[in-house]
Parts: sequence; C-alpha cells; structure tokens
Amino acid sequence: MNIRRPFFAAAVAAVVLVCGLAPALAQDRELGAGGVLLEGVAAVVDEGVVLKSELAERLELVMQGLNAQQAQLPPEQRRPLPPISVIEQQVLEQLIVREIQLQRAERVGITVSDDLLNEALSRIAQNLGYTLEELPAVLAAEGIDYTMYRDDSRRDLIIEQLEQRDVIRNISITPRELDQCLANADESASDAFDYNVSHILIGVPANATQQDIEAARRRIEEIHDRLEAGEDFARLAVATSDAQTALEGGSLGWRKGAQLPTVFADVVVRMKPGEFSEPIQSTGGFQIVRLNDMRGAERMMVDQLHVRHILARPNEILDDAAVRQKLLGIREQILGGDDFATVAEAVSEDPNSASEGGDLGWLSPGDTIPEFEQAIAALPLNELSMPIQTRSGWHLVEVLGRRSYDRTDEVKRQECARQIRAAKAEEERELWVRRLRDQAFVDIRR
Repeated sequence: MNIRRPFFAAAVAAVVLVCGLAPALAQDRELGAGGVLLEGVAAVVDEGVVLKSELAERLELVMQGLNAQQAQLPPEQRRPLPPISVIEQQVLEQLIVREIQLQRAERVGITVSDDLLNEALSRIAQNLGYTLEELPAVLAAEGIDYTMYRDDSRRDLIIEQLEQRDVIRNISITPRELDQCLANADESASDAFDYNVSHILIGVPANATQQDIEAARRRIEEIHDRLEAGEDFARLAVATSDAQTALEGGSLGWRKGAQLPTVFADVVVRMKPGEFSEPIQSTGGFQIVRLNDMRGAERMMVDQLHVRHILARPNEILDDAAVRQKLLGIREQILGGDDFATVAEAVSEDPNSASEGGDLGWLSPGDTIPEFEQAIAALPLNELSMPIQTRSGWHLVEVLGRRSYDRTDEVKRQECARQIRAAKAEEERELWVRRLRDQAFVDIRR
C-alpha cells in the first residue's frame, strides 16, 4: 500500500522519507543579515516565494515516482529519464503556478474549514480501509508527516474551489449541445467506449505573435519526429510538455468518447491503442495526443426499492423511548385500517415526503443514509416495519416494490452534461492557468 501527497498523487508511486532530504535542504539555506538561518528562494512569485527546500522535496518525490514507474516496466520498455535539470524546471513551474493560484484564492476569499478537510481526509482513509483517526499512523508508516499531508490536502481543496469559481462555473451547456450529445451517443459507436489518452502540449501565450506561433509549431513538429523515431511518449511529455499533466507523462486518464477534449476528440475515436496523432493546433498552442487503451461500456443496472415511510424525531419533550412508543401507536392505527398516506401526510416530520404520503419513490443504492438503506433491504414487501432508528430519527417503513432498473439512459443524460463540461474545461483550464502565469510577476533565482 502506498499513500501519496495529493499534489503529486498521479505522478509519485513511492514516497520518500522526509528525513532523507535533510542534507539537500541544508544546502538550500543561507544566513541573513542578522545571522539568522534563512531558506533559499527558488522563485519570487508576486507577493510570495517558492523556497529551494520546497523545490528539492518536490523534485525528490517526483524522481522517486518516475524511477518507480520505470522499475515496474519490463526491461526492454525502459527508457532513460530526461535530465534532472529538465524535470526540475517542470517541477518549479508547477510550484510557481500553484503559488499563483493559492495567492489568487486568498485574494478572492476562498478558504477550507477543518470540517471540510476532515471530511475529505475521511474519504481518503475510508478508500484505503481505515478511519480518519488511524490515518496519521498509516501515513507515518509510509514516512509522511501528517501535518504536512493535511496542509497539502487543504491547498489542493482550495485550488479545486478556485477552479470551480474561475473555470467550471463559467462553462455553460446549451440545450442544443445536450441534445446533440445524446443524439451522438445513440448514433456513434465511440460513446460505447472509454478511452485512455495522453497528450503533449506546446503552449503559446494569449498575446502570441506570429513568430511565437511558428516557434511552437517547429517544437511540436520536432517532438512528432522524435516520436516517429521511436522515443517514449511519456518521457517526452515529462521533458517537453507545457500542460499541467506533464509530470504524469501527459496522462488524461480514462474518458468517455464525448468527454474527450474537443480539440482532438474526432482524432482519438479513429485511432487504435498505441497510436499517436499528427500535431493538432488549438487555441492554447499545439498538441499531440496518444491513445493508450480503450474499453467497452456496459449497461447501468441497479436494484431499486419503492419505499414509503413516516418519520418522527426526538425533541425537548419526547426522548427516543417516547418517540418509539409514539410510532408503535401509529403502527397499530395503520394495521387497524387507517390509510398510510393520510397518516404520513398528517404526522410525518420528513418535509420532503410528508406531502407525498410518505412516498420516497424508487431508491437506488447510495440514495439514503447507510443505516436506513441496510434496514429496508431486509424488509418483506408490503409489510409495515417495526420502528427503525437512524441518525435522522425513528421511521415506520413499508417497501412497496423491488426491481432491477436500467438507468443507462438516465445516466447517459447526466454523463452528457458532465462530459460536455469536462471537454470544455480541459482547454479552458489550460488557458486559465496560462493567463494567470502570464499576468504574474515571476523572478526565478538561479
């Protein structure tokens, strides 16, 4: 098992012990005028800095990750890594962009509370099979300082919120785009597949001159020639790409056909795994895309329950025992002939379902809290339950039906909206990052 810091989660496959960096970090310190030991500065970024110690630590993490990736390959597929100076430049550029983003987030008032951070870390721990309380010990076993991990995670969440504010929120989806996506999904076989893709981007500034564009064109053509000559795509991405995915070998991961970035979507669906494209010009520069793999999609079948309930909650007057007793009395009324829906409308404390006679509709796994879902799963059809306690209160529940439901079309519509937004976001995010970088004051110290 390996737990990685969020910033390099996709790139780092092995974590370095922080104490192993001490000699390198010591070399990055210098004495100030008052004899105080100061951190060396790798870059001044607007009102902030990127420290040499931070750069050294990130570089060490990335190198360990890249070396681990190489070690997992068969010997005949291994390629020499780019010079460390090239990788260091990529790492420094990511740290500069990260610092610019964090400063902007602070200016617009974006913060992440401890509760939100703990919720995110709880999900990470749960995915690994642990609790939040166990996470510090698990991280320590991997040589990761928990406080630093929390700080990195908080910054990641801040940047995610900034991207939502500056990029995702401003992406609109028209009814025509959604209808077209759904029509294409029915007509095009490509939507039945997922595509694993990588790309190399040679960017141009927002105010690029013709000379800048021609220089970028020459660079991408040179990279294409090197790919034709047999050089490794991921290695070239690390060494040359201007995209934020460079240190991940240019990987964009798995995407549905309609979720592919629009600039190269039509190209990818005609490719075979292992192929790479000719240079493609886009708003942000020039790109080469590689199709790593593809796989078929499946129908989305879920087991659903049609449920209705009556909810009662403890309060200052009624404790749990009294509420349970109250529901037992209501249960006897319904069993004696009173109409469930009428009673639910009159007494249920669930504002969402009371007006519907307590009807919750067809519920899929994950639609309700776990303890309620677990309780209703075992109930016989059309049989009124005894009072059931959950964190929401006490319930009388009746399961009206069970079915295996094909949600493919419903999910397809939801996916279309998400894919359209994601396809637009990919290019918008690159342009946004480039604008932030172009507008910032950056002084790289050598």
